Amino acid sequence: MSTSMSTAPSANPSSPASPEPAAAVPKARFDWIPLALLAGLAGLALPLIGSPSSWATLTLAGLAMGLIIFIIASGLTLVFGLMDVLNFGHGVFIALGAFMATTVLGAMGGWVASPSLALNLLAVGLAALVGMAVAGGVGLAFERVLVRPVYGMHLKQILITMGGMIIGEELIKVIWGAQLTPLPPPQGLRGALLLPGDVAVEKLRLLAAAVGLLVFVGLLLLLNRTKLGLLIRAGVQDREMVESLGYRIRRLFVAVFVGGSALAGLGGVLWGLYQQGVTPQIGAQVNTLIFIVIIIGGLGSTLGCFVGALLVGLMANYTGFLAPKVALFSNIGLMVAILLWRPQGLYPVTSR
Repeated sequence: MSTSMSTAPSANPSSPASPEPAAAVPKARFDWIPLALLAGLAGLALPLIGSPSSWATLTLAGLAMGLIIFIIASGLTLVFGLMDVLNFGHGVFIALGAFMATTVLGAMGGWVASPSLALNLLAVGLAALVGMAVAGGVGLAFERVLVRPVYGMHLKQILITMGGMIIGEELIKVIWGAQLTPLPPPQGLRGALLLPGDVAVEKLRLLAAAVGLLVFVGLLLLLNRTKLGLLIRAGVQDREMVESLGYRIRRLFVAVFVGGSALAGLGGVLWGLYQQGVTPQIGAQVNTLIFIVIIIGGLGSTLGCFVGALLVGLMANYTGFLAPKVALFSNIGLMVAILLWRPQGLYPVTSR
């Protein structure tokens, strides 16, 4: 018998067949094109603006604005992406966060007026925590009373949550009044920092940008790296299977709704400070930007919401500088252009 024959595997029918190795599942390649779109928009604006320092200032301001919008929109993206709930009453939680900031910061006048940046940041941090807690608590009641009876019924969700937003605005008028309430930033967060090249960046925008990045990273880690995120995503795909394992998926979904409402409250605090004033209609006014961002990014996509918010912030700042009369419609035009290119958004959720 030759050597090649002796080394061949035995074909004994009584021996168990060796298992075939499982074929490796190819990893999906990351789509860099939407991120390149951000760079393309910024590059296109540079020759139109002319001055590199003005361009850099507008770009940084647009990114900071986009990150504030992302904080607000991320809550609604979370609720829709994981619970399939169209919550048009999201603006109530934004307004609650902003008005709670006026109350908390108004009661901490000494810390707000102090030249100490640490006290200023502590005051803003407390206002943000209170705004998130109140918005989250109202979100819990909102889910139990209005949303829970209409799970799976999108048309009724739209009508009922819009009605809830109208009622919420009227209650806010009863508590805080219908007039504009000033919300100036603390002393240490006023003004701008001058960077090399005559580039100016407002201190408050830097704070908002840092908070927005923390929220983005935190959401990605929660959804992709924790057991809680795994259970939530599994519950979206197969609710009966998760419940059969002993997990109460309804409680998880309620926690998602409360968390989304709390994020809206945090965004409301930052948006009120950004605008330096709060009205009961602040939530309804921001709602338009929120839905533009969510549609651009892809319904339910956290990464898409992040990229969409940055695109909206840059577009608003560039057009506001170049053509102020066009600025009001620029983001709608951006949404139409992106949907003509990608009808499901930049990063569509494939399971939807």
